[in-house]
Amino acid sequence: MRIPALAILAIGAASAAVPAQAQTYDPNFPVCLHVYGPITYYECRYTSLPQCNTSASGRAAQCVLNPYAAYQDRPARKRGVY
Repeated sequence: MRIPALAILAIGAASAAVPAQAQTYDPNFPVCLHVYGPITYYECRYTSLPQCNTSASGRAAQCVLNPYAAYQDRPARKRGVY
């Protein structure tokens, strides 16, 4: 009797587990809008701070730099060339 009860308990616990959340920061965009309120979230879909500030105007929100942005498109800095 204990084994079926434990099996049912294990199945119930596994089905009640919350699925994993998606990644908060999108690495393809360098600027994120952090929106405050009952549900606080990040919108990482801005290419510049002025573009993000326009969207944040009048809202409980703040623009932040994306710490996970992929900055691979920057040109390499050459040493010795001024």
